[in-house]
Amino acid sequence: MADHSERDEFTELPDLSEFLREDPYLVPYQEDLCRRYQLFTERLSKLEEAEGSFDDFTRSYMSYGVQRQANNSLMFKEWAPGAQALFLTGDFNDWNSTSHPYTKKEYGKWELYLPPKRNKAPAIEHETKLKLVVLTSEGEELFRISPWAKYCHKHVDSNTYDWIHWDPIRPFLHQHTRPKRPRSLRIYEAHVGIASPAEEIATYTNFTLNVLPKIKDLGYNCVQLMAIMEHAYYGSFGYQVTNFFAASSRFGTPEDLKRLVDTAHSLGITVLLDVVHSHASSNTADGLNKFDGTDSCFFHSGPRGHHPQWGSRLFNYQSWEVLRFLLSNLRWWMEEYRFDGFRFDGVSSMLYHHHAMSFSGGYSEYFGMQVDEDSIIHLMLSNHILHTLYPDCITIAEDVSGMPGLCKPVKNGGLGFDYRLNMAVPDKWIQILKELKDEEWDMGNIVYTLTNRRKGEGSIGYSESHDQALVGDKSLAFWLMDKEMYTNMSSLIPMTPVIDRGIQLHKMIRLLTHALGGEGYLNFMGNEFGHPDWLDFPRKGNGESYQYARRQYNLLDPDNNLRYTQLYAFDRDMNLTEDKYGWLDKPPRAFIKDKVIVFERANVMFVFNFHPSNSYSDYRIAAGPNGKYRIKLDSDAEQYGGHGRLDTDTEFFTEQEPFKARLCSLSLYIVKAFLKFGSVTVVRYFAAVYSLFRAK
Repeated sequence: MADHSERDEFTELPDLSEFLREDPYLVPYQEDLCRRYQLFTERLSKLEEAEGSFDDFTRSYMSYGVQRQANNSLMFKEWAPGAQALFLTGDFNDWNSTSHPYTKKEYGKWELYLPPKRNKAPAIEHETKLKLVVLTSEGEELFRISPWAKYCHKHVDSNTYDWIHWDPIRPFLHQHTRPKRPRSLRIYEAHVGIASPAEEIATYTNFTLNVLPKIKDLGYNCVQLMAIMEHAYYGSFGYQVTNFFAASSRFGTPEDLKRLVDTAHSLGITVLLDVVHSHASSNTADGLNKFDGTDSCFFHSGPRGHHPQWGSRLFNYQSWEVLRFLLSNLRWWMEEYRFDGFRFDGVSSMLYHHHAMSFSGGYSEYFGMQVDEDSIIHLMLSNHILHTLYPDCITIAEDVSGMPGLCKPVKNGGLGFDYRLNMAVPDKWIQILKELKDEEWDMGNIVYTLTNRRKGEGSIGYSESHDQALVGDKSLAFWLMDKEMYTNMSSLIPMTPVIDRGIQLHKMIRLLTHALGGEGYLNFMGNEFGHPDWLDFPRKGNGESYQYARRQYNLLDPDNNLRYTQLYAFDRDMNLTEDKYGWLDKPPRAFIKDKVIVFERANVMFVFNFHPSNSYSDYRIAAGPNGKYRIKLDSDAEQYGGHGRLDTDTEFFTEQEPFKARLCSLSLYIVKAFLKFGSVTVVRYFAAVYSLFRAK
């Protein structure tokens, strides 16, 4: 953790010069940007004055909930402003609901002290089942779980989760330091519970032993873990959080998760948590909803506190104790589990009172009454604290609205995220595959969509994520090859026209997105090899089946002789090529002609031929540095399910022939081949990556 001076970097007004120069459309909104910044600095100043420092304030997980003291006594502390009385009950007192009352303190806080036993052991043992008893103003007794509970578990015959006191004698100790922040971020988005071919809920241990090695082999340097924060409903994909400080017990214990993160670090893999602070489950018995018996507490009361589409509760970000809870939650995951950063879910919903449900894209919509400034200030505080205390921390925003400055530093008028998800890209690919014939593809529109992102703000490009894998949608592979994936993926038989086209386009779409779609890249688990099934969690509608709540890594077994291994190999070598040349943190320069897309990035030349019928000989393209180029990655190579029509030992020399405003150019043979299967023409597409071998 970094040393820091919490206030030195901030002035009364942000430095907007670069921001406005990059986006002149923001000039009329300078006052709005400055007001947001001033609200942020005022909030930060009040926090520091009241709490001493944000470092201490955001470590409140060390004083709230239950804390074992040096002498093995136990201190309990809760915030329940609407409660008339608070009690602790559980296995330790035979579930007596009134024998252990809390003492009421100022500002809605409650405390309880339990001395150690005569043998000096804690009064409550590790893995003891506990509950809070909240006495409401109406005299009703409510059984609740502490919002700060570190472990919750559901018995097989129970409908709700229980609070389990977690205080192991020998807690797991991390052995490995955090990896250095990646220069180029290549993210493997993963869900622990589905990370196995078996029709069951997979475990942290399975992920550690069987999936992390695959992520390393594939060349991804970051894993983004979904559904870690405890959630009562498995089918919510982890986005209806009930217990914010508890790692999901479905997959194992907290110590198992710590071992997973530590093992990832030993492999040089950065670990991000998919954090959900945009809303919370509406559950009462095992969630935060009506924790103290009132409609508010952690949330807004009335309609503002309920999400109209999601059926969940919405936090009151202006509340001091909500701020304590959520900021401490970020610190908890960074400190206790050693995560390296976060993907913030539902940011678009947070930014606007209408939750981005009626957004059309005009600049005026980024400012004004429709914007939720409490949420904006909260996100600025979250990013400021994380990046101050952990300079290498990575934060990614899920935002579809394109909010200007979302990924600008706070001191420059931004909200402080490092990256936003380029969510328009997967939508574009699905639209193309769903609606257009091959010859109707508009290369200019594709390139525009891939590169249409805010200047000076990082974006994560991806062709598909978990959203496209869900039941009711289709993955790229399924759009391309559909039911033939179940019958015609054997490498021992010739490819059918559908499989041939699908395999070639699957590689090209992913490489083009990787190389042009952002400053980082993301892939959802299994999609790297064209996973054949959608994702559907157990529910009444499917007979509580786990058949589609899994990833069939067994398809990669060499003995199966399936073409999934060819897609896997291409994805691996695509990542390893990026790792060598580092194009993700360099700007691209592209041109398009004849359905051929050509661009340079980091002294690497990319050539894609999407034409369904034409090959080109002596095809001239502009070149950057004068020198000699060689093919470093060829989608048509046989090991990737291609047809091996290019000689990768061929050297291509630049010529002193100006082209497309460049002083040098290259002449290439760009292939497209076809074969006849009966009366069907099989189109074979091509993409190649050329690198500058040496300068003359």
